[in-house]
Amino acid sequence: MVTAYFLLPLDGLGPHRPALSWTLFVLALVLVAALLLRQVLHVLLGLPNTRPGLVIPLLMTLSILVFATTYLALARRPGELVGLDTRLDALYFTLVTLATIGYGDIAPHGQAARLVAVLQILYSLIFLTAAATSLTSYLRTTLRRHGNPGPPG
Repeated sequence: MVTAYFLLPLDGLGPHRPALSWTLFVLALVLVAALLLRQVLHVLLGLPNTRPGLVIPLLMTLSILVFATTYLALARRPGELVGLDTRLDALYFTLVTLATIGYGDIAPHGQAARLVAVLQILYSLIFLTAAATSLTSYLRTTLRRHGNPGPPG
């Protein structure tokens, strides 16, 4: 997925096609959120034949790449994201925002970029936290079933 992010042509997104860009952003986030919630429910309900250990990390990675792609598209509009020029910059900014570090070297100055940053923060708090929590629960339960009681303590 990360390789695809760096190699796919994304020139069709940005300020010259705002309707397409925003539609794809919203659809991708809704789809990933729905798939994440499905995995969370599978873990909570203890449904057999689910693979949250594989699916949740992939969906979390995909959500990060969706935000990075959106920031990259927004950066094509002058003054929107100061300091964001490359795909690596966009991925870096996404991860810095996700980790709530905020170095200040890249900053959302435009209203659209600030909106996406707010959405990323809320999305992370709701969906990524729920997914990470359920993944941890799943892994803990799986380890206990296989005879590993956990860390000595």
